Amino acid sequence: MLRRNTDKPQTTARQLASVIKTARDIMRKDKGLSSDLDRLPMLTWIMFLKFLDDMEHNREVAATLQGSPYRPIVASPYRWRDWAADPGGITGEALLAFVNYDEATRPDGSRGPGLFAYLRNLQGTDDDPRPNVVATIFQGTANRMQNGYLLRDVINKVNEINFAATAEMHTLSMLYESMLKEMRDAAGDAGEFYTPRAVVQLMVKVTDPRLGEVLEDPACGTGGFLVETFEHLKAQAQTAQDYQTLQRTSIRGGEAKALPYLLCQMNLLLHGLEAPHITYGNSLATPLRDIGPRDRVDVILTNPPFGGEEEAGIQDNFPKDSRTSETALLFLQLIMRKLRRTPKPGRAAVVVPNGTLFADGVAARIKEQLLTDFSLHTIIRLPNGVFAPYTSIPTNLLFFTVGGPTRELWYYEHPLPEGRNNYTKTKPLRFEEFEPLLTWWQNRVENERAWKVSLADVLKYDAAGALLSANLDLKNPSAAEDITHRPPEELVADIVKKEQQILALMAEIEDLLREA
Repeated sequence: MLRRNTDKPQTTARQLASVIKTARDIMRKDKGLSSDLDRLPMLTWIMFLKFLDDMEHNREVAATLQGSPYRPIVASPYRWRDWAADPGGITGEALLAFVNYDEATRPDGSRGPGLFAYLRNLQGTDDDPRPNVVATIFQGTANRMQNGYLLRDVINKVNEINFAATAEMHTLSMLYESMLKEMRDAAGDAGEFYTPRAVVQLMVKVTDPRLGEVLEDPACGTGGFLVETFEHLKAQAQTAQDYQTLQRTSIRGGEAKALPYLLCQMNLLLHGLEAPHITYGNSLATPLRDIGPRDRVDVILTNPPFGGEEEAGIQDNFPKDSRTSETALLFLQLIMRKLRRTPKPGRAAVVVPNGTLFADGVAARIKEQLLTDFSLHTIIRLPNGVFAPYTSIPTNLLFFTVGGPTRELWYYEHPLPEGRNNYTKTKPLRFEEFEPLLTWWQNRVENERAWKVSLADVLKYDAAGALLSANLDLKNPSAAEDITHRPPEELVADIVKKEQQILALMAEIEDLLREA
């Protein structure tokens, strides 16, 4: 007789944390895993398969009680219950062979595809795309543990988690977010800057996605914007049809790197999105001209990579006069292209570095398009340290909608807390600090933090009508600036900025000379 998978007593937050800590301690003994950047994806795919089997078990029970047939995502003998649930089950070299090899002896004694080989070849349907999600996850996943006995120990610890219990799911979700933060802290050294939770919350709050709209993050990382949006939309779902809309058509993403892609899928699944629609690959790989009405979405929220350089093959996907190696500028063009035109104009909120605001050359032409074809209605200027410890580069939030030109551009300068010189890893930005901004957002008036400019203040042309500059790096007119009292690091930053402008101009001149 089938029973719901809730017989085990619910696990407390302390016990869950202990399970995860013990599993990671076991992994530290394995020579194939040298850091938490190796251990976290291992723990993630193991938890994912346990999670999947618990969910499958409950769906199977529900279908049986209703007298309906049920087609599982994962069939025997590849379900968690078939090979992992028995603490004394397959282990050592036999376990490694079953997990790793294209063909292996399976737990039931038969020969066939190994676990990963089987999972990578799952195929879904239009009615049930979940097998495709699993297949794509395992395309970019590998087992890096070299000791099959330690792998069995980790599996046995994860088996203690009951993913079918709602309370455990909520607790594990919070623990998992703390694990993601650890991974982000480590990845920051590699140039990957993850968006602070407070900034994500703000961007979702003021953009206010509505159920029935389609939201996308083309550089979704571990899924921060997508999870926050899912929670925002879930509160709007009132009927079964609303729930279907939320699950099937509301959220899209794209991620180019295997580890963030896997973590994003698990993050969304833990929060309740049953079949995340996340594309594995570089969102810039599609030629801009090939993006049509069917590909467009209502809302885009993203923090695209900045400081990176894209190869020539990616640059060729963009118009000749707006090609650049700067990743942030390419993503800005992609976002403009992907916003829906009708029946309701699409809207976007995008994190950009200061360099995007003042850069000339190709960057100026891209900003000209943004200002003339879209309504860039708000720029929020964030203070130092918001992205600590990843970078000290000042960042900004751009908010724009389809339908230009920009007639009135508002700036809001978010202040540091009183007595603070910057945010840090241990004292980060908190969402509550945005309360004055949220109040101002609904009733805009100029004050010591907010000011507005016209299009003519930003776009400058020569007598012949040629674009000279598109400078969005406009300072707060209420902030008196005395250069003699400015910190040395700010003076250095100004010098570097001017040098960058000169270098960009020189590169532009060199391009013109080559074309001549």
